[in-house]
Amino acid sequence: MAGTMTKEVLPIERVSPADEAAILALNNEHAAELSWLEPERLSFLLGEAFYTRRIGMLEAFIMCFDQDARYDSPNFLWFRERYPRFVYVDRVVVAAEARGRGHARRLYEDLFEHARDSGYAVVTCEVNADPPNPASDAFHAALGFAEIGDAVIHGGKKSVCYYAKPIAG
Repeated sequence: MAGTMTKEVLPIERVSPADEAAILALNNEHAAELSWLEPERLSFLLGEAFYTRRIGMLEAFIMCFDQDARYDSPNFLWFRERYPRFVYVDRVVVAAEARGRGHARRLYEDLFEHARDSGYAVVTCEVNADPPNPASDAFHAALGFAEIGDAVIHGGKKSVCYYAKPIAG
């Protein structure tokens, strides 16, 4: 149609060491929602991750762990106490200029397929509850996640809701 611009659908690609500087910058732009990472910590986490993908040069990325990761996040540990085998979505970030293009949904759908193909039956995550994040709650509900618990962490500085989505195939 004349006058209509279509956006190219960028591929979902594996994160490589060359992506680390861009991931660190995007992560730390959103440290309030996620957590601040130093370069060494990011490298360690990427090495422990079950699944890491990016879209574009870095319009979005996702980092997930399974139950075997050496990871000390209180949220991850909450799931590990409750599930013998799971995939935990630690962080998903979409750059401000790339929002509204479906990147987060595509990353989650690719994760679900990868996790299912790898024999996992559940994907988990958490969403900040204080301050509330109704957009994230609605997004996760639309993907089929259900709330399964909550916690106050970091010495009472943060409260979160825990979600799980069955993905058995």
